Order: sequence, then C-alpha cells, then structure tokens
Amino acid sequence: MPNASDGPLLDDSLGRMVRPYTVSDGRTRPTSHFDLMTMVTATGAVPRRELGLDHSNVLVLCERPVTVAEIAAHMGLPATVIKVLLSDLVDCRAVATRAFDRARFGPNSTLDLDLLEAVRDGLLKLL
Repeated sequence: MPNASDGPLLDDSLGRMVRPYTVSDGRTRPTSHFDLMTMVTATGAVPRRELGLDHSNVLVLCERPVTVAEIAAHMGLPATVIKVLLSDLVDCRAVATRAFDRARFGPNSTLDLDLLEAVRDGLLKLL
C-alpha cells in the first residue's frame, strides 16, 4: 500500500484507494443536469472557494471541450461522481456546459468510433 505522502492514493494492482463517495463528500445527486454526452468546457474563471484535487483534475480535462463520459473514463470514477464534481464547478462558474451537437456528427464526420467504443467499455467497467 502506498504512503499518503508519495502522491495520490493509487495502487497499480488495486486501483484507486479512495471510495468514490468520499470524492463527492458523500453526495450522490448533482445540483446541475448532465447526461453522459453533455459537453463541458473550462471557462478560465478561478473558483472562489478551494476545491479538492479531483475537482482540479476534472478542470484540467475541461481545458478543451469534453463529454461527461470522457471525463469519467479518464478519471476512473463513476459518472454520477463526476456529475457531482462538475456541479460544483458549474456552481462556481469554472466550467460551462452545452448539449452535445449530434447533428454535427453525420456520416461525413471525423467522429472516432474507436474512441467512443473505448469510452463505452471503460464506463461499463465502472458499473
């Protein structure tokens, strides 16, 4: 088991050592509405209150437009937990959201189906 002073509580063989509900302070319901395809982008605004490391990591992922599903996959956390973290970031205006533009990804789009399948598989592992 890693020493807490060595960095994040991760173990290569066990994975994340902190329970997801701890990351969201026991909250299970976001204060904002998101679905898995909601697009999230950092606004550049500095949060007025101190947020945790997971909030900061989510904010870094939002430097470019990204979906809730992608954030959950990258963070290795359930989408529900990510939605709670994102709600905190929306509340302090650090991120903005918009609906996923499905029409933009028609038959001639550059949508990476391999990436979407990898995200789907990652999310299924979290269930």
